[in-house]
Parts: sequence; C-alpha cells; structure tokens
Amino acid sequence: MSVVLTEQTVLEKLKEVEDPELGVDVITLKMVKEVRISGGSVSLTLELTTPACPVREKFQEEIRSAVASIPGVSKVDVTTTARVRATRPFDQQGMPGVKNVVAVASGKGGVGKSTVSANIAVALARSSARVGLMDADIYGPNIPLMMGLTGLPPLKDQRIVPAENFGVRVMSMGFLIGPEEAVVWRGPMLHGAVNKFLKEVLWGELDYLIVDLPPGTGDVQLSLAQSIPLSGALIVTTPQDVALQDVRRAISMFEKLKVPILGIVENMSSFFCPHCGKETEIFSKGGGQRAAESAGVPFLGKIPLLLDVRIGSDTGHPVVLTHPDSPASIALWETAQNLAAQLSILAQKEQERFKEVWKV
Repeated sequence: MSVVLTEQTVLEKLKEVEDPELGVDVITLKMVKEVRISGGSVSLTLELTTPACPVREKFQEEIRSAVASIPGVSKVDVTTTARVRATRPFDQQGMPGVKNVVAVASGKGGVGKSTVSANIAVALARSSARVGLMDADIYGPNIPLMMGLTGLPPLKDQRIVPAENFGVRVMSMGFLIGPEEAVVWRGPMLHGAVNKFLKEVLWGELDYLIVDLPPGTGDVQLSLAQSIPLSGALIVTTPQDVALQDVRRAISMFEKLKVPILGIVENMSSFFCPHCGKETEIFSKGGGQRAAESAGVPFLGKIPLLLDVRIGSDTGHPVVLTHPDSPASIALWETAQNLAAQLSILAQKEQERFKEVWKV
C-alpha cells in the first residue's frame, strides 16, 4: 500500500529541524511557508530571520535532508526568503518602520570603529536587508567620506531625507557643516542633535539602523540610550591591552544603561604585507576574543589590517565592495552575518519573554 504524501506529513517531519542560531524548531518559529506537493516532489519556502544568515546553506541542506527522508519523496526544492524581526517597539519611540537599532561603540579612539560601521552597513545592505547608517560622532563625522557622499537630498515636508549610497541610507553632521568646521557643543545640544537624527530624519522602512558612536563613554552615548531603547551594542577594539581596558569600560557603561551587548569585534587583528603576504601581529594577539570570554559576550570576528581597507575608507569605496575576496572583506562579511544572527536571537528571546508575561 502506497503512502499518501501530505503537507501535514512534511510539517511534522520538519519539527525535527531546529534553527541552529535560535535552538527552536522551524515549525514553531513559523519559518516554513508555501509547502507544495506534486507526486513525489516537494517544494517549500523557508523564511529566514535575516537575509544575512551565516548558516543559510547548512540550514537549507538540513531542511532538504529531513524532507527527503520521508517515504515517497523523490525530489525536494527549498527556496529561501527573509523577514527580519524587531527587537524593540521602535514605532512607539517616533521611529516607525525601524526594526533594529545597533550602537557601534569603542572605549577609545583609533580602533577603526567607523570603518567597521560603514562596511557592516554595506554588507548587510548587499545581503538584501534595508539598512540605515547614522553618524553620531558629532565632533568627528567621517561617515560621509567613507560612504562616498557629499550632501543631502532636498527636504521633504520640512523633514530631512537621508543621503544614500551602496543601498545604505546615511545621516551625519558632516552634511551640515563645512569640512574644516569644528562643532563646539555642550551636552544639551548634543542630545538635541542625536534626537533629531533619530526622529526627524525620514529613515523609512529599515531592518537595521547602524549608529556609529564617538569613542568613549560620554554625552552622545547617554543621549542615544535615553532617546530610544537600543537593540544592542557592538564593541570594536584592537588586540592590545590599552584598548582592551577601555572595552571593559564601554561594556560597563552599556550594562548600566541596560543595553544588551551583541558582541565584540577585533579590528586590526594582524597586518598582511602587500608584497610578501606575511602576517604580522602588530597589536598583540587574541585580545578581543579573551575580552569577549571574560565579559561573557559573543566574539563576532577579527578583521586584519590591510592597505585596501584604508584606501577604501579614504576614497568612499568600502572594502567589502572593492575587494570582496580579501581577508579583511571576508572577515567583515562574517562579522555582519554574526551581528545579524545575534539580533535574531535577541528578537526571539524578546518574543518568548512577551509570551511569558502576557501568557499568550
């Protein structure tokens, strides 16, 4: 007697497959869409929690193998889409359409935080996510240069329209002042600028808003955390001890502000000679990973120091686009994917907490 293949049979089998990041089965997560059966052929759509999923291929293969093991199945076709989930109710904070706001911070200057911010934003956008990049470094706004932008579009309904390049919407104080003009502001004026950048800019629908913070633990960081409930913070460091001391201060600040730490990324982890290809650990080794382990937070990646990264930042052509096969570019793509994965995990935890509180 032949077995009748049904959609319910497929769905029951897929309860055995868990999202490798979230640890919950794909049916509970409602990730399986449009199951179609024709004879022994099964096709379905898998809706990922981010288009920048770091385990997309592995996930697809697990789904394909599970369905293929069902008696009577001769062919399996898995199509993937993505729907990014929100970690906070930003629509209630004057930012409708924004799902995740990530602060990129460093305890000290000179660690390449803006370079990491720009390249992560571009990498996420190239994965088909909707991305904004807010330059909150009011005193040293370098993001326009790094993103190859010089000005803003005209106002719309008396509101600021962000500039756009490489699929990323960008706002920065650098658009509003001259290239050699200094911003000399006290705390209240900084708070006002941050609030305007968040709530008076037409960001539109965004999966991720990356906020490049100034170094340290000052007024802008406090203003940002007070203005909106951040999804979390990404800490950028270099391997040497003096930078790692400041990492601990940055983590302590965000903990006091009740902002989740999404992870640590180690920039300038080693230098690759452009002539001989030899790798040299100029700033020591493994400090970022040790700091992450010590703080009990994820380590999201280490990015080598390459000439192409500096050239890309200076010319407004992010290295993830100009040299996609370079070690630095690959590391930045992986960091962006790992960051997206951490946000998916956080969104799932928030959803579970909501269900627990409201008993739904």
